[in-house]
Amino acid sequence: MSALSVELLAAPSATEFITSAGDAQLGIAALAGIATIILLITRWKMHAFLALTIGTGVLGAVAGAPLAKTITSFTTGLGTTVAGVGVLIALGAILGKLLADSGGADQIVDTILARTSERRLPWAMALIAGLIGLPLFFEVGIVLLIPVVLLVARRGNQSLMRVGIPALAGLSVMHGLVPPHPGPLAAIDSIQADLGTTLALGVLIALPTVAIAGPLFGRVADRWVKVTPPEHLTPPRASDDLEKRPSFAATVATMLLPVVLMLLKALVDVLEKDQGSLVYRIFDVIGSPLIALLAAVVLGMFTLGRAAGFTKERISTTVEKSLGPIAGILLIVGAGGGFKQTLIDCGVGQMILNWSQSWNISPLLLAWLIAVLIRVSTGSATVATISAAGLVAPLAADMSSTHTALLVLAVGAGSLFFSLVNDAVFWLVKEYFGMTVPQTLKSWSVMETIISVVALGFVLLLSLVI
Repeated sequence: MSALSVELLAAPSATEFITSAGDAQLGIAALAGIATIILLITRWKMHAFLALTIGTGVLGAVAGAPLAKTITSFTTGLGTTVAGVGVLIALGAILGKLLADSGGADQIVDTILARTSERRLPWAMALIAGLIGLPLFFEVGIVLLIPVVLLVARRGNQSLMRVGIPALAGLSVMHGLVPPHPGPLAAIDSIQADLGTTLALGVLIALPTVAIAGPLFGRVADRWVKVTPPEHLTPPRASDDLEKRPSFAATVATMLLPVVLMLLKALVDVLEKDQGSLVYRIFDVIGSPLIALLAAVVLGMFTLGRAAGFTKERISTTVEKSLGPIAGILLIVGAGGGFKQTLIDCGVGQMILNWSQSWNISPLLLAWLIAVLIRVSTGSATVATISAAGLVAPLAADMSSTHTALLVLAVGAGSLFFSLVNDAVFWLVKEYFGMTVPQTLKSWSVMETIISVVALGFVLLLSLVI
């Protein structure tokens, strides 16, 4: 039985929460907390960490919870979340930095493009983005791929939409659906889902979703948006200053190692019924997210860093530089965990569980809708994922492990819905691609919506057959 199930069984009535407020007051409190976060982020441009912290205080105050207990709930949730996903985010950042600085990412790009015909370039760009997007954060992936997209469009006389949209789709889908990205990791931690199962189903849904929202939609976007690649925004590639770089095979093997180990663990969990067997115990260790990512990082120091001619000091510096930029992400994820824990402790999660039973609506669809509302309001996929996961976590109490994983993916799909001007990535894509606001809406924003809706469709379809 999961920790969440025990928690719910131990708290069957509202009197055991930190407030005894009724459903109406709890509903208003949840809306007030979320509205506060939205206003602080969108209107006053406050950092999401501070907005989530203040929003938690508003939630507790409106719900009638004692301030001291609200603070305890928030700090407990923050600490638990950072303990659960903080190390994984850090390891992912190190692996991504090694991949970028060593020229490994450039090696993947050059190798695939050298073996790709002009007609298949959009599919190649989607493949490149998907591979690079596994260990890299979305913003880092964009900065890394932009030079490639612009050069391919310019030198190959290709439409920017035909090659750019597939690359963006590959990155975005990985960011929203596949761990070890911060959003999916935080949702897995909140909902108490199995990481291996979520990873397997996430990859299964990601493949057709990228195909539809990437190369296929790219053809449509090409008819809607005509832009010329801006020459002044092509940054130098990491490998331009390197005398050598890692091989293609070694780079791909290093990137896929944690994915393979976690998927093998999930497979052994299904096939091996004896949890005391040697095989089960071995894969239970090496397939755990911490060990899988740590193994990839250690391997990457040799297959990526040393292969690029990095000294021990250079590798140490690369690792050090990778950790600074994720401080803000860790704080946002942690504060989101604190907000989630306060929602649960106030009884909002139990309230939504009761309402969903009376509404007769699919929990997966409900999770997607909540994530969509928060995403459109705040502009942040990560905030939408964390907040929505906290709200719908009680729905997973009686679910199987596969449906719990699908609940995580439904939240992730909703967090990618229609990107608006309150989304920082909206402006990043607009400037890099040299588009106007209407053009960005018709290309990037529509692509995000297609990803969200298509991924939800596959989530609902899988829920009927597994």
